[in-house]
Amino acid sequence: MRRVDQNAWSPPKRRCSSTLDLLRAADEGRVADLLPLKYGRMSLSPFAFYRGAAPIMAADLATLPHTGYHVQICGDAHVRNLGAYASPDGRIVFDINDFDETFRAPWEWDLKRLAASFVLAGREAQGSDRACRDAVMALVASYRRAMALFASMPAVELARYQVHRHLDNGPVHEVLRKAERAGPLLSLKKLTVELRGGRRRFAQKPPLLCRVDAATAKRVLASLGEYRATLGPNRQLVFDAYCPADVAFKVVGTGSVGTRDYVVLAFGNGPKDPLILQVKQANPSCYARHVKVRRDVTAHQGRRVAEGQHRMQTVADPFLGWTSIKGEHFLVRQLADHKGSLDPGDLKGPTLLDYALVCGEIFAKAHARTGDAAVLYGYAGDSDKLDRAMADFAVLYADEATRDYETFTAAIKDGRIEARLPTR
Repeated sequence: MRRVDQNAWSPPKRRCSSTLDLLRAADEGRVADLLPLKYGRMSLSPFAFYRGAAPIMAADLATLPHTGYHVQICGDAHVRNLGAYASPDGRIVFDINDFDETFRAPWEWDLKRLAASFVLAGREAQGSDRACRDAVMALVASYRRAMALFASMPAVELARYQVHRHLDNGPVHEVLRKAERAGPLLSLKKLTVELRGGRRRFAQKPPLLCRVDAATAKRVLASLGEYRATLGPNRQLVFDAYCPADVAFKVVGTGSVGTRDYVVLAFGNGPKDPLILQVKQANPSCYARHVKVRRDVTAHQGRRVAEGQHRMQTVADPFLGWTSIKGEHFLVRQLADHKGSLDPGDLKGPTLLDYALVCGEIFAKAHARTGDAAVLYGYAGDSDKLDRAMADFAVLYADEATRDYETFTAAIKDGRIEARLPTR
C-alpha cells in the first residue's frame, strides 16, 4: 500500500455495541470480582481507557489495509509501555517493557497504536492537537531515520544496539533517575511488613495486595521448578541462591487487572537481599485471531511473551521465564528491579516532542531486530509522507477512542458495567 494511505480510518458500523462486546470477550476467564476495579481504572480518562482497550484496537487495525510485512510487535504500544529497568549487569536501561500482547503481525500496527497514544496522552496533559500532531510526526521521522541506520548496520551491531541519545536530559532522564532509586529494598519496604524476629511477609492491602491460602501458595511455589528450567544455567545458579518466604496475589496495571497475578518473596544472602518474582497469568494475544499468516507461534502463552520480549529488547530481565499452574500459562519475571516509567501528565510542551524522538528510535530497533530493516526503510523512505499519514491517522483514531470512552462511561452510568476505584 502507498505510504499516504496509512492515514485510512473508517469505523466499523456496529461500533457502540461492539466496543462493550470486545471488552467483555477479552475479560472472559478473569477474576470476576476484580473486573469492576479494571473498569474503574479505565474510566479515569480517554487515555486510561485506551490502555485497557488493546483488544478493541486490534480488531480495528485488522479491518484496515496494511503492507503485509510482519515483525515481532509489542502489541500494546503506548507511551506508558516503555520504561527503565535493570539490565543483567546492573546498568539502568530504557526500552519497551510490556509484552503481554506481543505477536508477529504487521509492523505498522505497533506504530499506529503508539502514535494514537501520543495524541491521547498529550491531550490529557492539556496539549493542543497541533502539538500532539507534531509529536507524532517527530515519532515517525525518528523511526524512519533509525531504520535507515539499521538497514546498513552489521547484524551483530544491531543485536547489541541500545538507544542512548536523548537520555542525558529531558523526560527519559527523569525516568532513569527515578528507576535508580527504585531498588529491591524500596520494593521490600512498600510491599511487606516486618514480623517478630526481623522476618518479613507481604502486607495485606486488599484488593491490591492479598496473601494467599496455603494450598495456592504451595501450587505457586511448586511451579517454580518448571520456571527454573526455562532459565539459562548461569541464571539457575543465582535463582538457587534464594529461598522463598511468602506468596501473595497482586493487582497490577490496567489491562492486566483480573488476571491471576502472584508475587513471590525470596531472600538470598540475608534480609537485605530480597528477590521479588512476579508470576503473571499469560492469556493469548488479542492479535492472534486477526493474523492469518503465522510463524513461530508457541502454544504456551508465557513462553510467547518471554520470547517476544527477548527478541525485541536488547537486554532483558535476567529472571525472565515461564511456567504453568493448574493448566494455566504464566510469565515469570522480577516484579521490581530499578523499574520506572513516565507519567503521561508530564508530557507537556517540548517534553512530548522529546519523548517521541526516543520512542521512535526504540520501536525501530525492536522491529529491525525481528524483521528486515532494509525492507522497512525501503517502504518508510526519506520523505515525510509516512509521518504525515500516521499523524492524520493518530488524530482520527484518538477521536474514535475518545468516543469509545464516552460509550464506556455511559454504560457505567446506566449500570450496564460496574466500575469502582480502590479506596486506598
